[in-house]
Amino acid sequence: MGNKNINLGLYLKDNCDYFFKCLDLKKGDVCWNFVVITSSNKKQASHYEAEILSRKNRLPSQTKFIVIPDYNDERIGSGGATLSVLKELKEKYGCNFNKDRILIIHSGGDSKRIPQYSSIGKLFSPVPHSIFNDEPSTLFDELLISVSYIPTKMKSGALILSGDVLLLFNNLDFYAPREGAATISFKESVEHGQHHGVFNGVENKPITGFLHKQPVKVLNKIADDNGNINIDTGAVYFSSNILNSLYSLVETKDGFDKLVNSKTRLSFYGDFLYPLAESSTLEQFYLEKPEGTFCDELTNARTLVWNTLRPYRLVLESFDPAKFIHFGTSKEVHALNTTDINDYSYIGWKPIVCSMVNKQNVSAYLSVIGKDAKIGKDVYVEASYVHKNAVVGDNTIVSYLDVSNVTIPSDVVVHGLKLDNGKSVVRIFGISDNPKEAKLFGFDINQKLKEFGINEQYDSLWEADIYPVCNSFDEALKESLNLYEFFYGRGDINSWREHDTISLKESFERADSESILEWNKKLYEIIEMEQLLEAVRELKPVEVAKSILKREKLSKNQEEWLDEKEKEISFVKLAKVYHFIAYALDDSDYINKAYLLINKTILNSYHSLIKYNDGLSIQKDETLIKMPLRINFGGGWTDTPPYCIEHGGTVLNTAILLNGELPVSVSLKKINENKIILRSDDMNAYGEFNDILDLQDTGNPFDEFALQKAALIATGVIPISGGDLNNILNRLGGGFIMQSEVTNVPKGSGLGTSSILSSCCVRAISDFFGIGLSNEDVISTVICVEQIMSTGGGWQDQVGGLYPGLKLIKSKPGVVQQLNIENISLKEKTINELNDRLVLISTGQRRLARNLLRSVLSNYLSNNPDTLFAMNRISALAEEMKKALLNDDIDLFGQLMNKHWEMSKKIDSGSTNELIEQIFESISDLICGQMVVGAGGGGFLQVVLKQGVVKEQLKQRIEKVFKDTKVSVYTAIVASYKGNNKNDFK
Repeated sequence: MGNKNINLGLYLKDNCDYFFKCLDLKKGDVCWNFVVITSSNKKQASHYEAEILSRKNRLPSQTKFIVIPDYNDERIGSGGATLSVLKELKEKYGCNFNKDRILIIHSGGDSKRIPQYSSIGKLFSPVPHSIFNDEPSTLFDELLISVSYIPTKMKSGALILSGDVLLLFNNLDFYAPREGAATISFKESVEHGQHHGVFNGVENKPITGFLHKQPVKVLNKIADDNGNINIDTGAVYFSSNILNSLYSLVETKDGFDKLVNSKTRLSFYGDFLYPLAESSTLEQFYLEKPEGTFCDELTNARTLVWNTLRPYRLVLESFDPAKFIHFGTSKEVHALNTTDINDYSYIGWKPIVCSMVNKQNVSAYLSVIGKDAKIGKDVYVEASYVHKNAVVGDNTIVSYLDVSNVTIPSDVVVHGLKLDNGKSVVRIFGISDNPKEAKLFGFDINQKLKEFGINEQYDSLWEADIYPVCNSFDEALKESLNLYEFFYGRGDINSWREHDTISLKESFERADSESILEWNKKLYEIIEMEQLLEAVRELKPVEVAKSILKREKLSKNQEEWLDEKEKEISFVKLAKVYHFIAYALDDSDYINKAYLLINKTILNSYHSLIKYNDGLSIQKDETLIKMPLRINFGGGWTDTPPYCIEHGGTVLNTAILLNGELPVSVSLKKINENKIILRSDDMNAYGEFNDILDLQDTGNPFDEFALQKAALIATGVIPISGGDLNNILNRLGGGFIMQSEVTNVPKGSGLGTSSILSSCCVRAISDFFGIGLSNEDVISTVICVEQIMSTGGGWQDQVGGLYPGLKLIKSKPGVVQQLNIENISLKEKTINELNDRLVLISTGQRRLARNLLRSVLSNYLSNNPDTLFAMNRISALAEEMKKALLNDDIDLFGQLMNKHWEMSKKIDSGSTNELIEQIFESISDLICGQMVVGAGGGGFLQVVLKQGVVKEQLKQRIEKVFKDTKVSVYTAIVASYKGNNKNDFK
């Protein structure tokens, strides 16, 4: 069996390779000239045509694909359908039977034994395989591939197939006779053969006769030495001679009308093949079981067919190894997709096809199964969305449904169908039920209905008018489950009586086939999005997005999915999804959406703090607040959203005096005029504001006063929108001047200047208006300031400037960051040594924090593996650096700083540049630790001198190497409070 399967897998691979070759046909390559599909009526034909149209890029362009419905929408039999095909091919499409290679697939049945495929046709029923870029296959796709080499073995003629059987065999062993017919037969055991038609004959010779569903003892008489017989697969080749002969029967309208009608109902497999067997007789032909009923019209038609086909013979071509896979009943389909699925792994079948499934031991095709759904054993879900507390019992098929908050019992098939009037029906029946019988869930339908006082009598489940028609699928599913319950004596018969009802047959006839394709398309699009989300959750890098999202833009369904997910999943995860979409589509708009989502969510979370305070008034004539800067030693970036929101942050930093100064200052001074004056002395900027709209405009990154404006809004002095400035100032008690200055600090220093200036503004406003904000309040308010300005940022800068000395700051995951600030008390000797050996070097280069933040944020949202690893590592390094300092080990502290620097470069390659590397290289013999301050890319560097090296040596080296440049050395001293005055550092 193993070798057989290997060979079958190789045959299929060869066929698949040749099929793809036919998609880009070169001179000398051969493919079908015509592929014709028969359908039971025009409505089914329209669905088939839509299916074919949806595959326009997956079908050979040289092949003409045609769908031909039964004549007059009447059941004319597979033989009548064949004659109709030949006439239309010849007369409408100019087919030349002597030259063209034709594939005819008979797929015009009602699919009574698999009702869930009635509306789509068994030919387009799901197959647990994916061929084209992870798109799900159907039987049609697999059939085309399974016979893709056959045209190369034919000069002309037609291969006729049944649309409910998949054949696996070596196409290259097929031989197309010049005249007559050939059957593609497979070797099977007599036990298997008793359920199928069997050919009696010798291989490569004309068959002598047919045996149909005969017992084992009969089949044993014709079995070969291995106990095998030749099974009828439904695949037959007709030469051009036969095609021309059959066409001659219907060339005239009179001839066509006699043979192609619902009364005669000629069968291809009975009426066209029987005369080709050597032992056949006309007398017995008249007695063969018809597709319809015995009648004079059938007898006359058989006489014509006999006279036409009797001169030809049907050659037996038997293949081994080969496989015959029949899609015959719901139970067979269920087994193929669940208990037997592993038996077909050699041809690529698998339990999960183009689906998002968070469960084990479940089979799914074009479906989403949510984490909160409970799925039983041996469940097969196709073209469905099962989520939100849905429960599905064992041994069940769920088909074309959106299932939530309901329990589906075991051993059933539930299938949703939209009708042509826009209403919905959900058909439910037992997994083993045969709809040709009058049984449902194993119960006699008529007996059960009689128990409820319903005297309707039905010959079969197919025709039983029992399924409630509802306004929505949710209601239809509920009523369908109620039908199940009252068959078991538990349901609500009155609820069932209140609804119009419909049969399997009528619902098939009234199905809205267009909605089926729309639903499939929607599911496929949703699955793409769910796969993106899963990739985000599994921390896969953004590069996988292109292999998942294979389109130029998102569909309406996908945009709606994004809107819905904003209510259901973490906003960080959704922001990452936006980033993945941006990468896949090469569309920066989705990157902006990611940042806006983060900004909006954080701002909304802190929104309670941003309240316009109409009870404020000026409490002082003047106030002045001065603050230090900060150096980050370990864990920088982990305080930045969204990392800290998902993982919490850990930062080791210290407040510093720069060259002995507190560089950041903000003052507010009352004036007698009703206006607000904003000044930024270091930026040489001055502005007078009489219009509140100008003060509320905070989103311009080039606005010199954006920070001060945002601080006034975040503290409640100015409303975020609306209001009249003159009235506000009257209530406040007058206008005021707000003046900010950062002294002797180069722009873009990396010393936390912007956030510390925000802190200074907030503290000064709090003092001036008597708001009384604590340091914790100031931190939260500064976060609001930065979100109002859309600059993002974390919390370590403001903590570094607000609190004295060395701190280890930690936060837990969450949008609103709750901080634990641990003041690190070092020995005086260690503090002195740190101050002696710690040196700042200005690169003279300015870097824009917003751009660096965007870069790091982009790497994080992209699940960049280096960034994710480094972010986690620097949190640990912050703890290790703290321990080194507590152990008075400045050398180890310097070594850890080096490790941190390597991680910083992994987080963002823009942290360094040629000048930074030159500076570090030029002083490498003098230092034992090196790192940028802040984000890097310019600004300040920090180094730890080796023992015995003094700052003057470093300064001289820098001046020598970087003469006539802006590279310079600064002194950093750990700043602590002077006494108990938290506005006065030393």
